[in-house]
Amino acid sequence: MNEYADLLIIGAGPAGMSAALAAAPSGARIVMLDDNPLPGGQIWRDGPQANVPGPARRLRERLASCDNIRHHAGTRVIAAPGAKQLLVEDDDHGWLISYDKLILCTGARELLLPFPGWTLPGVTGAGGLQALIKAGLPVQNERVVIAGSGPLLLASAATAKQHGAQVQRIAEQASRSAVAGFAAQLPRWPGKWLQSFSLFDHHYRTATHVLAALGTDRVEGVRLQQQGNIVELECDRLACGFGLIANIQLGQALGCAIEDQAIAVDAWQASNRADHYAAGECTGFGGSELALVEGAIAGHAAVGNLQAARQLWPRRARWQGFAKALNSAFALDPRLKSLAQPDTLVCRCEDVPYAALTGHSDWREAKLASRCGMGACQGRVCGGAVQHLFGWQPSAPRPPFSPARIETLMSLDDTPPA
Repeated sequence: MNEYADLLIIGAGPAGMSAALAAAPSGARIVMLDDNPLPGGQIWRDGPQANVPGPARRLRERLASCDNIRHHAGTRVIAAPGAKQLLVEDDDHGWLISYDKLILCTGARELLLPFPGWTLPGVTGAGGLQALIKAGLPVQNERVVIAGSGPLLLASAATAKQHGAQVQRIAEQASRSAVAGFAAQLPRWPGKWLQSFSLFDHHYRTATHVLAALGTDRVEGVRLQQQGNIVELECDRLACGFGLIANIQLGQALGCAIEDQAIAVDAWQASNRADHYAAGECTGFGGSELALVEGAIAGHAAVGNLQAARQLWPRRARWQGFAKALNSAFALDPRLKSLAQPDTLVCRCEDVPYAALTGHSDWREAKLASRCGMGACQGRVCGGAVQHLFGWQPSAPRPPFSPARIETLMSLDDTPPA
């Protein structure tokens, strides 16, 4: 089975949904694929215990009403075998999609930094805990500590409390002055300002970061450095998220330029590769509002409606201002690079400790010597960690980009040379 799209969109989060809806009036044949079962991305993730907000539901309804948009759920990109062609796979089969234009809306994932005890059962990412709860994880009456950096900590705490957890502490590594300075700017974005009141929690502490997770068979407590003092708290769950990492791997594989660890784009959201655009958090972090407007600009531009795209530039600039304030206020303290001890695992898949990595000069050398990043997650967790710890830039992935069936890979034999 082969498929053709005038416009192929990878990712069905806010940016991908917005791009598809912006391009739809052109009548172009639009194909959107995502590895989640329903559109919404990580921020509007669905599940038995998820409360999908009204704007996300309305976007889904609008997508469903467009006859020229085809959505492939639970679908992963496996390879890029030729020019303007991708090999993809869902739970049933694999097939080739050829396209004229492509928009990457691949989003971002959490940055997880290693510290003693971070591999204990019960320790997750902050966003990971939120996703688990939405998927049905029971947390009623559990004692939870959430640590790391950024507004996601407050959102994760709110989700945990809504489902009966007892939040013991929200540990924000940024200083009090940095957080206060960010809060003082929030009235420039009234919606965010109002949202901050609903997320406020009296267990929130600035200038506080995790030192170690405590426990034997699972997490039983956490040691924090809180405003210069060492504090230990008992807990049943510890969720740590240190910001986001742009999902740039597919962009790298397609030859898109990377700048500041994100896909580089111009004013039209176009990458350096002709007919290839990018939008949302794979181009930098700024929240769903920025992703929505970037997606719309990319969608309009991809179908040649430059006037409509240009009209959205002021709105994008407004939310880029929010992104700049956010990323400046919650920049990571260099002290977080020294959390790992020599025996702290950095690569959990291959049991590679911090000490095994310190003598190497780059990611490739470390992988060859230690197998770091060569396990099941293919460096999706430890790759971000070593980039933060050592400044190593992961290389572009080689196909298959995700685990795939033999039958899917065999279809590459029928692919004409590029």
